[in-house]
This record gives sequence, structure tokens and C-alpha cells, in this order.
Amino acid sequence: MNMTMAWLWLMLAIVLEVSGTLCLKWSAGFTRLLPSVLIVVFYGASFASLVMALKRIELGVAYAIWSAVGTALIVGLGIVLFKESATLIKLSGIALIIVGVVLLHVSGKSA
Repeated sequence: MNMTMAWLWLMLAIVLEVSGTLCLKWSAGFTRLLPSVLIVVFYGASFASLVMALKRIELGVAYAIWSAVGTALIVGLGIVLFKESATLIKLSGIALIIVGVVLLHVSGKSA
């Protein structure tokens, strides 16, 4: 597998993880069947995609990107879909997470 495919697998893993997390909200505490089943499907597929990405991307870098981008997307989607607050502190925290992931990625390339 080439590096481009590894990054595509990682992007897919992120999309699937975010989908699973949205289903957590939509399941209403596991009281709705379809979102509850989709949680397992999306998270399982996300981990399978992450495993594929790890064939070429360093574990620390891949996991940091997977979790940080997923977190940033969920915060954004929470604001848009669920009318959650968009405070300066919340947005600053997301920015710091993204900066941290960029630094991890850069440090991995220089090693």
C-alpha cells in the first residue's frame, strides 16, 4: 500500500468515527434501534480503516490525527446540528488540539 492510500484509509476512519459519534446522540441513550446498531457498525468500520492506515502511518501520528480531526468535526457538527454553544474557549481548545497534531506530524517527518 502506498502512502496516499494510507491517508485515504485514515480519512475514511475519521468519517466513520464521526458518523458513529453522531449516532451516539441520535440513539437517545440506546432507546432508538437503528442509531444504536449503526454505532457498532460505524465504530467497527472506523477501527478497521484505522488499522489499514497504520500499515504506513506512524501509530502516534495516525491516532492523534484521527482523534483530533474527529473531535474538531464533532464540535462543529454539534454547533450546527444540535445548536451547541460556540464559545471562544471551546473554539480555542479545538485550535490548540489541531496545532498539537500538526506538531506531532512535523516531528514524525523529522525523526
